[in-house]
Amino acid sequence: MADSRKRVGAIDRALQILDILTERGSAMSSYELARTTGAPASTIYKIVDELIEREMLTRPSENTIWLGPRLMRYGLTYRANVNVYSAAAKEMKRLCAEAGETVQICARDGGMMTVIDMARGDGHFNVASDIGTRVPLNWTASGRLLLGHLEEAERVQIFAETARPSETGQAEIDPHVLSEQSRLEFENRLAVQMSASEYSVACIASPICDVTGACLATISIVLPQSKAESSLASLTNAVQRAAANVEKALGGTIVA
Repeated sequence: MADSRKRVGAIDRALQILDILTERGSAMSSYELARTTGAPASTIYKIVDELIEREMLTRPSENTIWLGPRLMRYGLTYRANVNVYSAAAKEMKRLCAEAGETVQICARDGGMMTVIDMARGDGHFNVASDIGTRVPLNWTASGRLLLGHLEEAERVQIFAETARPSETGQAEIDPHVLSEQSRLEFENRLAVQMSASEYSVACIASPICDVTGACLATISIVLPQSKAESSLASLTNAVQRAAANVEKALGGTIVA
């Protein structure tokens, strides 16, 4: 039993290291990892060495640690075999060509929203986020939609635990207001945000749901706020139609 507990503890530490590096988004030293996890430095050094040996981690320099190539193989294989991502990727590219703007597919990762795929528009406008970007759920139209199917008490609790002010100061942080907004946007299959997370940047998003009605992901157009305001009706229709197309490909029931 002691060996089993020790083995599980080592796995938990390894996952904690991977999570910290993913959240940080940049290489760290073994000492920084030990300080962040609160684990003994000797324990972290040993786990890091083992993960490097297995290509789960790598050393970009003598004193720093970063994610390894083996993780990319796992991620690519996982995404290639999940129907929602494959179906969404096709529709993402079609919508990008139609709208001429950047289109993102986003999913929930705990209290955060993560960009899991992106097709960049052919204009001069470029969003600051990229694939793998994680931001609080309350910062984005997609983040709110991802909680819209949940019961009110659960929505309120999640927002209460995770909501925080955005850099623009325009993102809502009241959990009850966010919960109600999330519910209404989900029921309308549309969420729009203007300058909530980035100044002069707009996002128009629609949910992608499974047959139970749960929001699996979102598809959204990210574009200059000025263009979103002038073409909101047509862009709204395009995004909602794209989400419906993905759901049809998945065999889901589309809400009229």
